[in-house]
Amino acid sequence: MELSILLFTMGGTEWLLIALVVLLLFGGKKIPELMKGLGKGINEFKKGKNESEDSSEK
Repeated sequence: MELSILLFTMGGTEWLLIALVVLLLFGGKKIPELMKGLGKGINEFKKGKNESEDSSEK
């Protein structure tokens, strides 16, 4: 619960600072690869969730 409150109270400056730190840590060329992997992971999670719901309905 505290995390959700923290996320909603962060302003533009805080998000910009976080983005800058991520850019410095991973570099500009690595970030698209990380986002692609994150997207694949989210899709696999959704697929597994849907398959689990379908099997529980049967």
